[in-house]
Amino acid sequence: MSYEHPLAHLIGIEGVALLRAFNGEFDRDFVDARLDEVRRLLDDHSLMEAGVTVDRLDSIAGYRSWAGTYDEPGNAAFDIEQPVVHDILDTLPMGTVLDAACGTGRHAAYLAAAGHRVIGVDSSPEMLEKARIRLPQTDLRRGDLEALPLDDDSVDAAVCALALTHLPRLDKAIAEFARVIRPGGHLVISDIHHEMVLRGSIPPVEIGGRPGRLPAYRHYAGDYLSPALASGFQLKACKEPRVLHNGPTPPPATEPGPWQTWPWSLSALVPEATQAANRETPALTVWHFQLPE
Repeated sequence: MSYEHPLAHLIGIEGVALLRAFNGEFDRDFVDARLDEVRRLLDDHSLMEAGVTVDRLDSIAGYRSWAGTYDEPGNAAFDIEQPVVHDILDTLPMGTVLDAACGTGRHAAYLAAAGHRVIGVDSSPEMLEKARIRLPQTDLRRGDLEALPLDDDSVDAAVCALALTHLPRLDKAIAEFARVIRPGGHLVISDIHHEMVLRGSIPPVEIGGRPGRLPAYRHYAGDYLSPALASGFQLKACKEPRVLHNGPTPPPATEPGPWQTWPWSLSALVPEATQAANRETPALTVWHFQLPE
């Protein structure tokens, strides 16, 4: 269980923006505006009373709730992630590809359409049910990232998208990828960047009408690289796609919005600080590894 207070997020965003100003990215007028905005926020009694107690759910319970709306438009992470991951998948030689934590089958469908034989694995029965509707001819299996239901050396490549953030440690999952991928095979991983997790990019769900969030851990570069190299993988590429804010700063929102839209609706209360805090900050990390022949 955790306690989410809108001021905790807003003052945190202001703090990141002020740190960047302290390091020379912004001028005195920007600093003065941020300090004035912090004072205004602290004087806003409607925000002071708006804290929410939130259940921390395991991924099984969380995706059970999220499965029905997972594929609806509006998930910005998909729009950023898919072009980068597809560019890598397009280079893979034809073969058998594991979509690990396949969810409703986003990448499995893309791989199957390209002509690959696909095996999808996910721990959520509800997400797999959606995937079976989308991909009735595909081999879909229920299983865990840390104990994949596949034989040794049974696939030519694996993709794992936006899922490893749910694991506190990555060594077992990456060792499993090394076990099931044949020599010379490829591993493609996408994940929420640790900076975005720190700033609240954690999916909200409701269980029995109560606020809840999926587990989300901050993984740094070494958390992926160390187990990957120890498992024999060689690094082919690492990309950190960013969200660029090129347009004018919008006017501040007047209300924090419902809890389900936090932290994005909260950030809209302080758009200038948000754009400054997030400027050139990666949204995702995408890794491409390969096992030696």
